[in-house]
Amino acid sequence: MVTTINLKITIETLTDTICSLDLEQKRQLLEILEQKIFEEEEAAYEDDAETIAELQGVHTEYQTGEYLTLDQYLAKNKASAS
Repeated sequence: MVTTINLKITIETLTDTICSLDLEQKRQLLEILEQKIFEEEEAAYEDDAETIAELQGVHTEYQTGEYLTLDQYLAKNKASAS
């Protein structure tokens, strides 16, 4: 059985607690935070009308062949740099 506890603490207390962690614990916390941020941003993008429209535009360009492969892009930039 999993027990869940919801705590309300001030940001100052949270900051002090984080500062008291050792380096490995801070790295673990950072990994957790980065994953949670990624998940929430990804969920927000799925609901964002501008992002949806942009993705649909890119999908259409891909279907119609209006894109460059990485090799083509690199060759184009190499040629323009010369």
